[in-house]
Amino acid sequence: MEKALIVDDNRQMAESLAQMLDFYNIHSEIAFGSRAGMASLKDMTPSIIFLDINMPGVSGFDVLGFVKREPRLSEVPVIFVTSDDQPESSQRAIEAGADAYIIKPVNLDVLEESLKSLNLII
Repeated sequence: MEKALIVDDNRQMAESLAQMLDFYNIHSEIAFGSRAGMASLKDMTPSIIFLDINMPGVSGFDVLGFVKREPRLSEVPVIFVTSDDQPESSQRAIEAGADAYIIKPVNLDVLEESLKSLNLII
């Protein structure tokens, strides 16, 4: 079974995404905030990371940098899930190493398309 880490400071959004992932038999662990997400990553290697950008203190871009610098995590796909719908933000995310960029609220069809493109579901 695939395992996802969801890093978001919005509890409702994170829990909603976890429920959607359950539909695809992807078990989720939720970390509320960037620091909690980085702490979780010290003890786990998920199949995929879902990451908010705008969180207090440490941004999603900072967490992405942490993931990409860590050899054990560097190949784990990262999908930004954010309310930031500016084209320059999605371009910056992809250039920084994100594998996909999903606008909140998450649409199930968009989520499925992203998971298929990363070969996490058929």
